[in-house]
Parts: sequence; C-alpha cells; structure tokens
Amino acid sequence: MHVNVHQLIEHYGYAGVSIVLLLEMIGIPFPGETILILCGIGWMKGELSLVPLLLFAALGNILGCTAAYFLGQYFGRALLLRFGRVFGITNKKLDKAEQHFHKYQIALILFAKFIAGIRVLASYLAGINRMPFALFSLYNAIGSLIWVTVFIVFGRYLSFAWERYHQVLHQFMLPLILLVLLAVGLYLGRRYILRRWD
Repeated sequence: MHVNVHQLIEHYGYAGVSIVLLLEMIGIPFPGETILILCGIGWMKGELSLVPLLLFAALGNILGCTAAYFLGQYFGRALLLRFGRVFGITNKKLDKAEQHFHKYQIALILFAKFIAGIRVLASYLAGINRMPFALFSLYNAIGSLIWVTVFIVFGRYLSFAWERYHQVLHQFMLPLILLVLLAVGLYLGRRYILRRWD
C-alpha cells in the first residue's frame, strides 16, 4: 500500500497528522518522527500553528496506542506472532520482550515512543499483559505529549538552522566528507596493521 504522507497532511491538515500517527501505532509503517519533524518545519514556515499541531499529533498517537492496547488485550500474543513475522517477531523474541515489559512497564510506555518498532510493540504488550487501562492511559498520554513536542520543536529548529547555515554547510561539505573518509581510512588501516602484528 502506497500512501503519499506529505499530500495527506497537506490535504487534511491537522487531522491528517492525527490519522498518520494513529495508523503508525497500530502497526502500519509510517515514519512517525519524520512526520513530526516535517510538522515542525511547517510550524517554522507559518503553515501550521503549535497548539493545534501538538493536540492533534498527541491525540493521533494516543488513539493509535489505545487501539493497539485493546487489540493486544482481545487477541493476545497470537496477533503479534501472526502479523509480526514480517518484522521478525518470533516466540523467543516476544518472550524476551514480555520479560522486559514486566520489569519496566511504566518506563516503556513513557519512553518507548522514542525507539522505532518498540513504540508500536509497547502498547500491544500492555494489552496482552493486562496492564490496568487507567495506568496505561495516564503514562501513554504523558509519553505522547513528550514525544510529539520533542520532534516538532526539533523540526522547527532544524529548519531554522538549515535556513541560516545551509550555504556555509554547502561550501564546506566536500572537504568535510573527504576528512571523514580519510579518518575512517586511517582507523581501518590502523586496525589492519595492529591485527597483523598480533
């Protein structure tokens, strides 16, 4: 399924942001952080306003996580094992993920959103392991607001930095790439020589 995310957001505005983030949390592979960074750039350009952007983005993420929670609660592990095979989820990996969830469930719900893949899995695990819904909802809402705020603000300042410094960066890009390649070459050469001497 091919979806032009940029057009979706352009056409549907704030609701488009919500839809994309909701679908991502159910498991459809949309690039959540990229969407939020683009939204931050839109905010910088005056195309989007901060408060509705934060509210709609957080709402989409919260609703998507809530849907994943109830899907996990209703269908259990079988759902992840059946559809997660595409992403490499196996019985063994799921067992390990559940062990981590039991140890760090609140931290996972709060901060897993910053780790692609894990952020989708966390809500399913909360449902599968019958985490109290009120507790899940509280930490999920807090985590969503933190996540969307960080990446939207990052997008704004990334856009600001690009507009201010892109000519300087362009001027020094080639020498910088050559320096990095030289450093990597020297590092690999040193490792090779040391291995030969051992």
